[in-house]
Amino acid sequence: MRVLVMSDIHANLPALQAVLADAHGAYDAVWCLGDVVGYGPNPNQCADTVRALPNLTCLRGNHDLAALGGSVINDFNSYAKTAALWTRAELSAGTREFLSGLSPRTENAGFTLVHASPRDPVWEYIDSAAVAHANFSSFNTPTCLFGHTHRAMGYVMDDTGQCTEKIPEYGRALPLTGQRRLLNPGSVGQPRDRNPEAAYALLDEAASTWEARRVVYPIADTQTQMRAAQLPAPLIERLAAGR
Repeated sequence: MRVLVMSDIHANLPALQAVLADAHGAYDAVWCLGDVVGYGPNPNQCADTVRALPNLTCLRGNHDLAALGGSVINDFNSYAKTAALWTRAELSAGTREFLSGLSPRTENAGFTLVHASPRDPVWEYIDSAAVAHANFSSFNTPTCLFGHTHRAMGYVMDDTGQCTEKIPEYGRALPLTGQRRLLNPGSVGQPRDRNPEAAYALLDEAASTWEARRVVYPIADTQTQMRAAQLPAPLIERLAAGR
């Protein structure tokens, strides 16, 4: 089975469409690690697109939860909170029903899937080897896939218990055998690694490989829609800088 793994779409339809086009349908299933909505201008269109994907497993992220009325919004900065309140008002009944049925953590085909981290699936950022190390005891599968940081990355635990950060080599298949791992495909709709291109990954179960990928999308189209929706300017500007 080949799986398209993506996370943090953040209501950015042009970015999502670019990812799906780049993958060329060369996958049997889709695993979305949460935050389908929030920040961006297309919450319902993105939710509808994701719902229609084959053999979908989708998680609920903190921005999905905020859009549904969750108190997690109280921890957002002012720009994120403004966007979350706008999103909340825009959600269709169908999108609300879809997001309400999601969980922040699950297991699938021998992989643990979380939005944020195994020990705190909604909120914790795995952004260092130290934080990653502390999370390996919170899942039992060989590999855990996570999102939330908006950065494609990986962490490997060796036989001595040492945890090392691994920077992805885009377009190159990484073997998944021999060591336990935490892997993040990056963000489709709001990358934060100084690269504005949409990020995702392809998981080949039979070959036991993980391939991180990037794809250009029409950022200006998303920005134009965000301005029309009167979303905060810093959220619009950050897309072109990948931050």
